[in-house]
Amino acid sequence: MTDPDAETTGEMIEAMEATAASLVRARDMLARRVIGQEKVVDLTLNALLCGGHALLVGAPGLAKTRLVEALGTVMGLHANRVQFTPDLMPSDILGAEVLETGADGSRTFKFIEGPVFCQLLMADEINRASPRTQSALLQAMQEKRVTIAGAERVLDKPFHVLATQNPIEQEGTYPLPEAQLDRFLLQIDVGYPDRAAERDILLATTGTEDAVAEQVFDAAGLLTAQALIRRMPVGEQVVDRILDLVRAARPGTDDTSALVKDEIAWGPGPRAAQALMLTVRARALMDGRLAPSVDDVAALAHPILVHRMALTFAARAAGRTLDDVIAALVSETLQTDIAA
Repeated sequence: MTDPDAETTGEMIEAMEATAASLVRARDMLARRVIGQEKVVDLTLNALLCGGHALLVGAPGLAKTRLVEALGTVMGLHANRVQFTPDLMPSDILGAEVLETGADGSRTFKFIEGPVFCQLLMADEINRASPRTQSALLQAMQEKRVTIAGAERVLDKPFHVLATQNPIEQEGTYPLPEAQLDRFLLQIDVGYPDRAAERDILLATTGTEDAVAEQVFDAAGLLTAQALIRRMPVGEQVVDRILDLVRAARPGTDDTSALVKDEIAWGPGPRAAQALMLTVRARALMDGRLAPSVDDVAALAHPILVHRMALTFAARAAGRTLDDVIAALVSETLQTDIAA
């Protein structure tokens, strides 16, 4: 007589190994198009595996748009791009109803879908759009549906927003509200490549041919991987360390770390803990492991927390940065387990 639980566990392990192998291929394909940004590629893939959205922050010319285009190809997703500007209206993203006249002279309203009706939306320079337009995108990100002319329309599955933001030029921008920042699973800082990587970029992109990425996943395969992530077991120690880290970063509670009491104006809510629970699983799967560890929590602390915290005026005046605070929190709450 066979044990059904053992069969289920064996099937899950087999599915995880197959998905991990596909992820290796996907990373290799993305590396053809996006050179020298391995960490950025991994974090972006992590966000897609968790069913979330990502905010890419970096100077112009660092292959953010190229990454999203390559992701659409490799993951087999219908991708659209919107360049955000101050005069962009909600209807430019969501779509609108137009009055059509038929051949017989009859008039009817027809809905024209906007670019949000896709599976992978690149919101380029999202902070240049007005708050009204940002709020329209907020509903799409959170509820995976939009309301147009009083009617709700469900978006495609999966649906992901990869937004970009230029950290240098802030003139004429509208800072994203805390509610919208919290909807982004990760903030991904896109830095300059090192010298060797930049040399490879020069050689790969200024010749007569450009590398081509091939499809590895499709929409159904990505949805299956997302469901698999949520079934991955997480040890009690990892759960406790996630709670320790998030609660220590939150001012005004009994668990607040002494490091942040005078330096953090507002901190991460429960969504940060939820994000860590998902992303540590995805990171483990991408590395071919069957369960996450405390090391995964430490590695993902910064991209999960940095956009969910704000420094006090006194901390900014003293020259403190969120990077410093998060690094100190990781050292305080996780270092013992990492060293062990």
